[in-house]
Amino acid sequence: MRYAIIGFGNIGQALAKAFARSGIEVSVATTRDPESFASAAAALGPTIIPKTLAEAIKADIVFLAVRFEAHADVAKALPTWQGKILVDVTNAYGVPVEDLGGQPSSRFVAQAFTGGRLVKGFNHLVAAVLDQDPAVQGGRRVVFLASDDDAAAAEIGALAENLGFAPIKLGGLSEGGLLVQARGNSWGQLIFKDLVKFD
Repeated sequence: MRYAIIGFGNIGQALAKAFARSGIEVSVATTRDPESFASAAAALGPTIIPKTLAEAIKADIVFLAVRFEAHADVAKALPTWQGKILVDVTNAYGVPVEDLGGQPSSRFVAQAFTGGRLVKGFNHLVAAVLDQDPAVQGGRRVVFLASDDDAAAAEIGALAENLGFAPIKLGGLSEGGLLVQARGNSWGQLIFKDLVKFD
């Protein structure tokens, strides 16, 4: 299984650090030349591989850690995303609901990635919290996942476990997904909730 993170801002780097902690190789890419962020990637560890956008999107699982407005540009990089799992880490705060056709933002994002299997996840924590070791006082930091594709959600749940997190599935994008999405100028009820699960 090959992994990629598109976007290498605070959230993208926090995700990359989670992969580095677990020793799992992941490609990182932006619209810029990989040379421009190679040193930042190297500082996180040897399993963080800077690549061009075209190279990175060959991965099986792609994290969208870009500004919400930029997701359409990433989507255009491939004619079809058939078979790929996309993890939507974007937040559409401040985007009018009418601009999304009244839909949850993740469903709007999913439509841009033809054939892709979308899971909303890893977006409810601020970068400074996501950046920390998910092992907390004998428990594990919770990440919420929502998807209309149960198999894709299970795949990302397994990855979250491998990264040290405790995944909690919330159901579909229109139900549980709304708990971790912004609607216009309001946040979903689970956004910014830093929870720890004790097994």
